[in-house]
Amino acid sequence: MGDKTMTADEVVSRLESGMTLGIGGWGSRRKPMALVRALLRTGIGDLTVVSYGGPDVGMLAAAGRVRKLVTAFVTLDSIPLEPHYRAARERGAFELTEVDEGMFMWGLQAAANRLPFLPVRAGIGSDVMRVNPGLRTVTSPYEDGETFVAMPALRLDAALVHVNRADQLGNGQYLGPDPYFDDLFCEAATAAYVSCERIVDTAELTKEAAPQSLLLKRHTVTGVVEAPNGAHFTSCAPDYGRDESFQKAYASTPWPEFAERFLGEDEQAYESAVRNWLREQER
Repeated sequence: MGDKTMTADEVVSRLESGMTLGIGGWGSRRKPMALVRALLRTGIGDLTVVSYGGPDVGMLAAAGRVRKLVTAFVTLDSIPLEPHYRAARERGAFELTEVDEGMFMWGLQAAANRLPFLPVRAGIGSDVMRVNPGLRTVTSPYEDGETFVAMPALRLDAALVHVNRADQLGNGQYLGPDPYFDDLFCEAATAAYVSCERIVDTAELTKEAAPQSLLLKRHTVTGVVEAPNGAHFTSCAPDYGRDESFQKAYASTPWPEFAERFLGEDEQAYESAVRNWLREQER
């Protein structure tokens, strides 16, 4: 329960090829992009990625790091379908398990509670069952006799999430309008790594925000990384919104060109490349 501060490179040094990796956030909102970029600078691959997908999935899929994807969607929000994900999927680059958003949540809940599955109504009577023939149903043992989907636990070897503030112990705080499901990702994982806009003293976490904003509990967090602007180009409200102009550039640039230009040796190289790109747009 001591100091858990780490660097992004230290986090990815603990990851291995073949892992099941959960990535928090939602679409193009509060994604742990600094950690994803650090991961892309390694040779780690053959990953099973579990995510409410956004550019995290798009980048990892385009780079050939994904063996299997478990998701409810992959979107950039203002751009409905993530284009690099779409291109990788169309060429059959990875296996896909696509489920309903609610089923996905209950899969994380089951893993967080160390259960093999949880019964859900979502999916019954839909093509979710047809495209996922491995899913099973269960019947209530009570007099109602209702049939449910038995959503299997989404157990994670590691999770990556991003929040607004955290302390050195691993308590994490969100200040935006939605917690998404970052707490479940951490609870469902063997090891959870949290990047944040700023590391503060524990007492400061509740000075200007309600205790309910403390989303992540220290006992579920393995490491904390201070990464200002670490969700860029996704949003991290209220600290900053989505960088729409950069997102458009990402979506319209062939992956090899984007990777060569923006995925340098460290975050300073990334920030410099972004600044250079912005100057070019102003000319």
